[in-house]
Amino acid sequence: MAEKWRNGDTPILKSRAQNADMFRMFEWKSEFSVNIGSIDAQHQNLFAIGRELYAAMSAGQGKAVLGRILDRLVQYTAAHFAHEERLLQMHKYPGFAKHKAEHDALVKQVMAFQAEFSAGHSTMSAPVLLFVKDWLEKHIQGSDVAYAPCLKAQKVA
Repeated sequence: MAEKWRNGDTPILKSRAQNADMFRMFEWKSEFSVNIGSIDAQHQNLFAIGRELYAAMSAGQGKAVLGRILDRLVQYTAAHFAHEERLLQMHKYPGFAKHKAEHDALVKQVMAFQAEFSAGHSTMSAPVLLFVKDWLEKHIQGSDVAYAPCLKAQKVA
């Protein structure tokens, strides 16, 4: 696993980084809305922290600054996932297990990167940020949009 994240050189991410429109990194768009206030607000905060991390990396901020922002992103993501999973369980969303598995898989990957970064074996790079951005966008537009009708039918706002 350590080799996977070293210097951001991840096979999955290599080709995507070269074509990225870096000026639009972590841009919130209305199509990301699930029309559930608390979840949309948290998603917007995730995008904002991602933009902050990208800006710090682009400005050449040091490891300590990047590490603090990364830690905040990881902590906020955990809080968001807990909130979302609590709502899905409370309202008996039938796709809960699959949804939670997606969350768990991302957490595992991000925790591995965070450990590598903290140990000095990996650097913050555009491919890493693109992975997070792409995962977030695809997850919201796929899995999160899929649960929205279930929660809205039960008057979750």
